[in-house]
Amino acid sequence: MHAVMETGGKQYRVAPGDIVKVEKCDAEIGDKVEFQSVLLLQNDQGLVLDSDGLKNAKIIGEVLRQERDKKVLVFKKKRRKNYRRTQGHRQSYTRLKIVDIVNK
Repeated sequence: MHAVMETGGKQYRVAPGDIVKVEKCDAEIGDKVEFQSVLLLQNDQGLVLDSDGLKNAKIIGEVLRQERDKKVLVFKKKRRKNYRRTQGHRQSYTRLKIVDIVNK
């Protein structure tokens, strides 16, 4: 069984047992997190795309870690104007293990 879910403005293709890196969720390590925004569901009967069939679908994940990604450097420059700016950014993310995909 596979599903496509949306969280943090991005879409992820998940299956039970997958480990996914998503935008930061407000949850502690070991907590269960439910995602109601399921866009596509593939089960034994086939694909489910309509909103009526996905109304009760949800994806259950377990929080493994709350981490920060590698630093990304942002560098701006205007030639011949002596303008240079360097800025760093580290994005926070949550690592999830997909426990179950439920469609009632």
